[in-house]
This record gives sequence, structure tokens and C-alpha cells, in this order.
Amino acid sequence: MFDAIVIGAGPAGANAAIILSENGLKTALIDEQRDAGGQVWRVKSKSILKAPITEAVEQGDALRDRLKSSNVTAKFNCRVWHIERQENGHWQLSVVGDSEKKLTTKALIIATGAQERVIPVPGWTLPGVFGLAGATALFKEHMMAPMRRTIVAGNGPLLFYVASETLRLGGRVSAVISLNSRMDWLKSLPAMLSNPALIGQGLKWIFTLYKNRIPIYWQHAIKAVEGENTVDGVTICKVDQDWAPVAGTDQYIHGENLCYGQGLMPAVEATRLAGADHHYDEKLGGWVPTIDQWGRTSMSGLYACGDNAGIYGALAAPIRGSLAAEAVCEDAGINLKKRVDSKKLKAAKNFGLAATALTIPRSGLEALITDETEVCRCEGIIRQEIDFEIKTGAQSPNAIKSGTRCGMGPCGGRYCMEAIALITQHRTRKTREEIGLPTARPPLRPVTIDDISDDLDYDDLPIPGVSPL
Repeated sequence: MFDAIVIGAGPAGANAAIILSENGLKTALIDEQRDAGGQVWRVKSKSILKAPITEAVEQGDALRDRLKSSNVTAKFNCRVWHIERQENGHWQLSVVGDSEKKLTTKALIIATGAQERVIPVPGWTLPGVFGLAGATALFKEHMMAPMRRTIVAGNGPLLFYVASETLRLGGRVSAVISLNSRMDWLKSLPAMLSNPALIGQGLKWIFTLYKNRIPIYWQHAIKAVEGENTVDGVTICKVDQDWAPVAGTDQYIHGENLCYGQGLMPAVEATRLAGADHHYDEKLGGWVPTIDQWGRTSMSGLYACGDNAGIYGALAAPIRGSLAAEAVCEDAGINLKKRVDSKKLKAAKNFGLAATALTIPRSGLEALITDETEVCRCEGIIRQEIDFEIKTGAQSPNAIKSGTRCGMGPCGGRYCMEAIALITQHRTRKTREEIGLPTARPPLRPVTIDDISDDLDYDDLPIPGVSPL
């Protein structure tokens, strides 16, 4: 039995776990990765013998050093696949990758971070297509970039980071395709002034592209990924203010790889499975658990912090982890030794919200998903099948899932449900709140039957006697 368990060892979760431990609570920290840091402060692969010392590397190393010197029970390479509320109010977690299959705690903090949003277009499942966030993981952990010529497409700051980092690591960039216009970026700058250093970093990324004569197509979108067995290039088009394609503006760009994505969404599978209330807030990236300012959810003993509770970004994440730890301690009757700097948190949140605003999906994106586009790649479901289901009366994620199997594959709907919601919104004119979320079901992540089955001795099975004739 733990006093507190934290799921997710990124900047928010790991910081929360350390603070809880410092204040005398028996704390466990669980993460699927092999060490703390999350996606932003991702630990380098063991094969990397030497790496440039950047601010992110220093921050990640400092976090891991703090964690190692703490009394936190760290469980890495460990996967939570189910969360259950017990009758006494405690939480039971079913896990794989640990010596114990069940872990119990009085307080549970969920800090699972964000997941990337990818709007499907024709050809998006071809080999050679990377998610923007997936590409950053490749950069940070393995210091590798996609070889051959790469096209980078999407929106928000991640777009320019991926393009410039591809060049720095020896890759070649054919073009950058930005849904955002120059005016979108200019409008976001005042809110970003809370962190001039990061603005400077972003300008440096863009300057690197211009210096290397990489064309940037502002207010353009990927209309189709071209190729038979792998990526050969893309067809792009101009988009209007709603990001709908403008007729007669198609052009072809050659490239063998495509890094593609439309920002980040809160990863809310765990808070949904735990039973917390959620609401839709596009300014925070989409569906988020309903929390107070410290991270308390609608269920006692359950807390959420970090980007899974709203996309405020890496600057705000450690502070939000501290807030959640403060809430757990106060609810346990403990006075915290440290308090959160609210002024610093406000500045970090302002910057994060400005960056997230650049990635808020606009209604025109739905028009990029053609009838034959594969929307659910796990089950091979194309848009035409989803449209037919909606036309015949299915207007909720559960109904569409039941009729088409969308969301029943290994990803559990993490990749397809956003596109399905956009299509449903277009067809029904309902709001995202009205459309709702699919019912959360275990497992949270794919697991094997061996992982979730108990050891069984057939000799111990109670065998009923022979029934009388």
C-alpha cells in the first residue's frame, strides 16, 4: 500500500513524486519509459556516448538526479493497464512490467502528458510518414533524423523545431508546410513575451530554414501523400482562414519522408478510465479532466497535472506537478515545506496557451479527409464507412465505434477519434461537448493475455461432482 502513486515520470509527474516523498509520503512513480524525463526531457539512448549539453538536457539530468536521491519507489518499463476505485476509496492499479501485478494507493496523481493530433489525408499510412511528436522523440533519444529528403508539415512551434533539428542532425528538408499564416504567428507574439528566450529560440529555428534556403509554404496543407509502397512526395494546397482547401492551388513537392501533425492533445485515457469528469476546452487542446487550481479532479483522491490536464507546455509542467503534490499533502493533513510561485506559473501558462492556440483545429480540416481516406488504420476503416454510419443515425463515438469498429484496435481510438469527431461535427452540426467521448475501457495500452492472466494450478480448481440423471 502506497500513500501516493504518480503515473507518468515527465516534468510534472516526477516533480510531484519527489515533493510527496520529501514530505514523508510513501510514493511510487510509474512510467513506460526506462527513465524519467517524459517527452520533453527524454533520456538519451544508452548507445549515445556524448551529446551536446542543451538546457533541456541539463533540466532532464537534474530531474533524474533529484529522483535518484529521493525515497521515491521508481517503477520504469512498467505499464498501467487498468485503474479501479475500491470500496474504501483507495485506488488499485493493474500493471505489467513489475514484480507485482496490483498496486494500491490512497492518492493517485495522473500525469500522462500529451499525445499528438494527426488529421488523416490520402496516403498518410505510407511508410516514411512520421508524426511530428514522434520525430522529436527520435531526435532526443537517438539523435537521429530521417535520412533522404524530408517534408515537414503541420502547425505550431513543433513544426519549425522538427525542420531545423532535422538539418542539424544531418538530414535534408525539401520544404516546410505551415497551416498557420504569418499573421497567426504575429497575433500570438504578445502573449509569448512572457518568455523572450523561447521566442528567440523559435526565431532561430526559422532563421536556420531561411539560411538553408528551405521554402516555407505559409497557410498551406498536405492534400495527399503520394507514392505506391513508400512516400514519393506530397500534393499541397492553399487553405482559407478555416483551413479548408482552396480549389485550383494544388502543387507537388518531392520528398521521401514526411513529418506530419497538427499539435498536441491531452492524453486523458487514464483519467477517463478512473471515472473523473471531463469537459471540452479547445484552448487547452481538447478534452481535459475537470480540476481545481491544484489539480483535484471530481473524484476524491484522484489528481491530474501536466499536459494531460491541459496543454500549457513544458514550462508550466513542473509547477503544475508541485501544485498537485501540494493538494495531496494538504488532503493528507500535511503542511508543505515548499510553496508554488503563482507568478511564475501564470507566465508559463500564458506562453503555453499562446503556443497551443496556433494548433487549435479549425473546421476546414475535415475537408482534407476524402471518402477513400483511411481514418482508423488499426481496423482499416475509410471515411465513407463513417459517413454512412452517421447518415443512418449514429451520432456519438460509441455508436460509430459499434457500427464500424473504429477505436477497437490496438490504439484504442487514440489516433482516430479526433478525426471521427471532426467528421461527426461537420455532418451533425453538434458541438464537441454534445458529441462526447467514447466509453473508457481497459486495457489502457495493448497487453498480452499472459500479462493479465493469473497463474493457475489446475489441480486446485473446484470440480463439481457428477450431476444426477
